[in-house]
Amino acid sequence: MQIIEENIQNSEGEIKLIPETIEDLWHLRFLIEKGDKVFSITKRTTQSDDKLRSDKEFMIVRVGIEVEKVEFHKFANRLRIIGKIFAGIEASGFHTLNITVGRELSIIKKWRKEQLERLKEAVENSKRPEIVILTIEEGEAIAGVLRQWGIEEIFEESRSYSKGYSSEREEFFSEVLEKIKNLNFRFLVIAGSGFAKKDFYNFISSKNPEIARKAVIVDTAGIGKRGFIEVLKRREIDKLIGQLRLAEEAEMVDLFLKRVSKGERVAYGIEDVKKAHEYGAIETLLVSDDYLLREREKWDIDGFIESVRTMGGKVIILSSEFEPGEIISKLGGIGALLRFEIK
Repeated sequence: MQIIEENIQNSEGEIKLIPETIEDLWHLRFLIEKGDKVFSITKRTTQSDDKLRSDKEFMIVRVGIEVEKVEFHKFANRLRIIGKIFAGIEASGFHTLNITVGRELSIIKKWRKEQLERLKEAVENSKRPEIVILTIEEGEAIAGVLRQWGIEEIFEESRSYSKGYSSEREEFFSEVLEKIKNLNFRFLVIAGSGFAKKDFYNFISSKNPEIARKAVIVDTAGIGKRGFIEVLKRREIDKLIGQLRLAEEAEMVDLFLKRVSKGERVAYGIEDVKKAHEYGAIETLLVSDDYLLREREKWDIDGFIESVRTMGGKVIILSSEFEPGEIISKLGGIGALLRFEIK
């Protein structure tokens, strides 16, 4: 995320920015809310004096809308912001701003502390290197790209061959390597449970030493989604890019589930969490981002979160796009690790 201009007084004002990655669009999904004012460049149809012409004519204009709805279309690589026009070529009606990577926009709103922190984090994260995680075993490979919302699976390669058929195994490795060569990344994590991961690393070391220099090997019990989670929990890729928020989320939710199973020092569901907060018992508050968006329409959940922080509690907002956030979402959207038991 690139911030072009910032003009905020008493937590209210305008920030002009440019999303540089799909992750930035995902962050904006949770920063832009109903009632905010957003400006951006867009296409608008124009009326032609030639009534015989059937084709539409477009002109590029800067339009300001008061937001009604925000949609993140991950697979279309765009953010759709729908709202009522208040500034532009015609200050009436509704319009949809389609925000893509590289398109400048301005957001005018009352900014909450956690939103400014999230924006700052997005700016910092845009400087981090891109990581590809390849999980591999005999005859099957699944790769994903580390995004800020989680790991996005990008390809799967499989081939059947019998033990001892080295030529077919090498062909399988070659096919996987070809797909990796087409990706733009700075680091590669090769993960799996058997000998395939080490053998594949040796293979690319001989075939493409440049990629091998970017690679590290990690032991996992599974491949695919399960393998991705294991890589994050083991914090192996911290060696490459420092502290990873996703790894922390996975660890915290894992600890949360262990405590739930034992029935000790944990609260989940808003009523139990509020009760724990009244006792000053919350050590870490876990909130799924989809729950946060829903509840803002009903009560002052942001005030509650700030109150938890004021009393020394740590707050983690989890992405519902990824497994740790999905788990909390299914358990009511909010939970807490407690300092002590409460009755």
